[in-house]
Amino acid sequence: MSADVIRRQLDLFEREHAGLIVECAEAEQAYDAAGRDEAEERYGDYLDLVEIGTEILADLRDGFASTLGEPAAEEYELAFNREVARRLGRFAVEIEDV
Repeated sequence: MSADVIRRQLDLFEREHAGLIVECAEAEQAYDAAGRDEAEERYGDYLDLVEIGTEILADLRDGFASTLGEPAAEEYELAFNREVARRLGRFAVEIEDV
């Protein structure tokens, strides 16, 4: 059950936040192309966008987990985080901390 729910949640995230995903990719490219004098600022811009995406994903995860009993919620959260790492790796770095 949770695999299907997670798949649908991540599909929804990718549809509703396609612009954010593109912005993250563009910000990462800007960082990669930046000279030393502006690389730190570009990386900060990238991290800000990743943080927004991570928070949105954590809200999706936590909202659904709150409807489950404790053992099921913990299992669901782990599965959600693994799937985020697989599908949306840039948002996985800090999702466990949110």
